[in-house]
Amino acid sequence: MTQSSSPENTQYGSLWYPYAQMQNLEINLEVVETNGVYLTMNDGRELIDSISSWWSVTHGYNHPELNQAMTNQINKFSHVMLGGLKNQMTQSFADKLVEITPEGLNHVFFSDSGSVAVEVAIKMSLQYFFNQGNKNKTRIVALQRAYHGDTTACMSVCDPAEGMHKMFHGITPEQLFLDAPTGGFNASDAEINADIQKAKSLFEEHGSSIAAMIVEPLLQGAGGFNIYSPEYLNQLKALCQAHNILLIFDEVATGFGRTGKLFASEHTNITPDIMILAKGLTAGYIGHAATLATTDIFEAFLSDDPAKAFMHGPTFMGNPTACAVGLKAIEIFKRDDYLSKISNIEQTLKDELLDFEHEEIEECRVLGATGAIEVKDAKSHHGIQEYAAERGVWLRPFERYIYTMPPYIITDDQLKAITDVMKGWFLRER
Repeated sequence: MTQSSSPENTQYGSLWYPYAQMQNLEINLEVVETNGVYLTMNDGRELIDSISSWWSVTHGYNHPELNQAMTNQINKFSHVMLGGLKNQMTQSFADKLVEITPEGLNHVFFSDSGSVAVEVAIKMSLQYFFNQGNKNKTRIVALQRAYHGDTTACMSVCDPAEGMHKMFHGITPEQLFLDAPTGGFNASDAEINADIQKAKSLFEEHGSSIAAMIVEPLLQGAGGFNIYSPEYLNQLKALCQAHNILLIFDEVATGFGRTGKLFASEHTNITPDIMILAKGLTAGYIGHAATLATTDIFEAFLSDDPAKAFMHGPTFMGNPTACAVGLKAIEIFKRDDYLSKISNIEQTLKDELLDFEHEEIEECRVLGATGAIEVKDAKSHHGIQEYAAERGVWLRPFERYIYTMPPYIITDDQLKAITDVMKGWFLRER
C-alpha cells in the first residue's frame, strides 16, 4: 500500500476540487469574508459574486436575519435524526413548502442535496408503479441538454451525448431522451407542435415501459441555459396523463424566483406529479433538498405490507438548522417582495444583453434573474475569469457559456458592473 505521505499523494495538495482537472490546477483566489453580494479575497479585493455560489445564495451573504435564524436553532439543537423522532421545525418547514408550491403537492420528503433529491424522485416514480403491481414501467424520459446531478441515477438522465457524464453512458441505467424544446420562452405554435409530436411518438412507442419524464422547467441550467415555452410543458403534462407517465419538475435551479416567479411551474397551468427543490431552498446557507409529491403518489406507498414503504433515508434529511434558515428565507422573500427585485434584474439583463452582438457570440438569452451569452467556440472566453476578477467581478464560465445568476439583492449598478465585464471581454483590445 502506498503511504499517504509519499510525494505522489501530496504534490497536488489534500483538497480535491470539483469539475476540474487537478494536474495543473491553480486557484489563486481565496475567500476570507463575504457580505451582501461581495466576496472578499485574502489580498483585500472585493468581487461581486455574479453566480451566487452555484445559483444558491439568493439573499446574499451574511444576512443578519438568516444568521440569527440558524443561531437560534443551533442553540436549541442543530440536528436530530428524522427516523423515529420528530421535531416542530422540520414539520413547520414541510407545511410551508406545501403552502407555497403548486396546489396538490401535499407531501415532502427531505434530503441533503439536489442530486439526492433527484435520486429520490426517480426511485419514488419507479416504486409508485411497482407498488401497484406494474413492474414494466422501469424507464425515465429526459431531455437532451439536461443536467440533473452527478450521482448514478442522476447521470442516467443527463444528456448522454453532450453532457459532462457522457463517459458513463451505457454503464448507468439506459433511459430515453427527447430533443430539447426549441423556440425560446415565446416559441411559436409550430415550434411547440413539432417538439410535442416527438414526445407523442416516443410515448406511443415506449409508453408502457416509461414510469416518468423529468425536466428542468423552462430553463435548462448546466446543460446550456436553453429556455423554452410554458405551453410545451402544458401539452407535455396532458401527454403524460394520457400514457400514465408521471411528470417530474426538477426545480433545483429554477425554484425560488430564478425564472421570475416563485417556481417555474407557476408559468404553466399544471401541477407536476413530483417537484424537486434545493439550492435556493435554504438561500445557499446549508445543504438541504426536498422532493414533493402529490397525494396520489403518497397513497401508493400506504399498505399493510412493509415492503411497500419508501425505504430511503438520508442521515441529515429534515435537518432542523436547515429548515430554520429555509423558513426565514421564505419569510424574507415574501416580505421584501423579491419577485419585484427579480423583475428589475430581468429587465436590466434584457437591456444590457439581448441586443449585444459580436462575431464570436452565438446568442444571448435572459429569463428572470438569469442572463447567458453562448459563444461559438469555448476558446473565445479563455481568460475571462481573470479579466473579470481584475474588474471586481467573480465569473465562472463553462463550456460555451458565460452567464450570471446573481443574488436577488443586487443593485442596478452592481448588476451593470457584471454585464459590463461580460460584454467588455468581447470589446477589449486584442
